[in-house]
Amino acid sequence: MELYYPPIAYIVPVSEDGMLLKTILQKRMGVSRKLLSRLKLTEQGIMLNGTRVYISVKVRAGDVVEIRMEQERSDDILPQPMHLDILFEDEHLLVVNKAAGTIVHPTHGHYTDTLANGVVHYWQLKGWNYRFRAIHRLDQETSGVLAIAKNPYIHQHVSEQMIAGTVDKRYLALVHSVPQPTEGNIDGPIDRDPLDPHRRIVTPDGYPSLTRYTVREVYRGASLVELKLETGRTHQIRVHMSSIGCPLIGDKMYRHPIYTAPPLVENGKPVQIGTLFDEADLTNITCLDEGIDRQALHAELLTFVHPIKGDVMTFRAPIPEDIKWLLERLGEEGTDADENNC
Repeated sequence: MELYYPPIAYIVPVSEDGMLLKTILQKRMGVSRKLLSRLKLTEQGIMLNGTRVYISVKVRAGDVVEIRMEQERSDDILPQPMHLDILFEDEHLLVVNKAAGTIVHPTHGHYTDTLANGVVHYWQLKGWNYRFRAIHRLDQETSGVLAIAKNPYIHQHVSEQMIAGTVDKRYLALVHSVPQPTEGNIDGPIDRDPLDPHRRIVTPDGYPSLTRYTVREVYRGASLVELKLETGRTHQIRVHMSSIGCPLIGDKMYRHPIYTAPPLVENGKPVQIGTLFDEADLTNITCLDEGIDRQALHAELLTFVHPIKGDVMTFRAPIPEDIKWLLERLGEEGTDADENNC
């Protein structure tokens, strides 16, 4: 069995003749301090022209600098057969279209039926040794593009692109009502709900959060919205859209206010908020929410620079069938609020 992944190489240009190898590794190849420490302790971790050297040596123009990472496995993740919708794979990256309802990584009390279990099983069938490293996360009920790194160098570099804001992540959501204006930014700090640690809320004391949105299609009482994340807070899209009165269709945590708002008082008598909507609107809202078993949110597109090849890579995940069905229903004439359409 091979001990190392294929080497990552760098040829020293004339302009860097005489530079310290340490500088080449950190400033030119972008090796993190943590990874550099690991490589220094690895037999063939750092090589100069095929020879193991100290990082304090000086390099010459034309020298070949190579780093080799030891192969790893996710021995703490139970391999489990699972259908994987693979969008792209090479020796560095795996990009999949995650199905709605699938958790990305095992958590306390949920050790199986996750994407990680399926990916580890797939790699083992191929005879490959990789550690599961999801570069980003998607909520359990959110479908779409998800990237997985096959070694710590790749994970570090794509993660740094995300922190720098150069990764383009775009989502599609079906929401109640129509955002006004139909194109804009939601700049609302997000933090935990003090009454429910599982929920998030927009609050002045929260973490800076920015979502850009554009309405693609308008329907009666609903709209299809494209969203671009500039930050990556937990439940960010769901919280932000709910905060402007356009909760995601099917979202059971951040629901339309007809389900959760306390009664209003009018002339000394309680009045349910539902009475503020006409019967057709109420029927339309509940019909749409009952038409899908999860929030209607899909990670449609992911773009970043391949850390080794340097190519700008864009991955797209097709719209899943449940959201397609809702779109077709919304587009059909006469489906606005007829109970028979639920």
